[in-house]
Amino acid sequence: MSSKPRIAILGGTGDLGSGLARCWAAAGYDVVIGSRSAEKAQDAAKQLGGGVRGDGNAEAAQAADIVVVAVPFASHESTLRDVKDAVQGKIVVDAVVPLVPPKVATVQLPKEGSAAQIAQALLGDGVRVVSAFHNVGATKLHSGDRANCDVLVFGDDKDARAAVIELANAVATRGIDGGVLANSAAAEALTSVLIGINRRYKVPGAGISITGLS
Repeated sequence: MSSKPRIAILGGTGDLGSGLARCWAAAGYDVVIGSRSAEKAQDAAKQLGGGVRGDGNAEAAQAADIVVVAVPFASHESTLRDVKDAVQGKIVVDAVVPLVPPKVATVQLPKEGSAAQIAQALLGDGVRVVSAFHNVGATKLHSGDRANCDVLVFGDDKDARAAVIELANAVATRGIDGGVLANSAAAEALTSVLIGINRRYKVPGAGISITGLS
């Protein structure tokens, strides 16, 4: 039996979610993608292959050890409410960026501070929310190799951060401990900056790299 955690990706039919699913499955993780439509999730899982399964959001969350939320910001709170009971006692990785169309290249953080802080307040103390994967371009994840960028990981629980850093190491250059959950605002804001860079420099997925570390 594998010692690796089972991962559910809510919003797993989207570009980021499906890219993460593809990479983690290739790294030997048991992955189930969730969607509001179980049928849509199952169809997407078949296209990904690699043993990836699909189910409704609540069912996927219930079956997993770690739950990744990779839905659009407009669906963030409703998705969390739908799975609140299913994720109690688990790590929830919030990869949601508070983009506000049409000005997605302009930083527009919510009054609560960040999407991750919204998630923690909504899910309660029984859930360890960790924030990560905001600055990883989906194009990189679908390339068939690990993304050549660093992943900043934030959370108020040190052990939960360490678990998600291990997941980041499997899909990107490395995961880096960014400190407490409130610091997630920096990575969430940086996503809009990177979207603007992508447009101006005509590149598919600008990322970040932290220098000075061994």
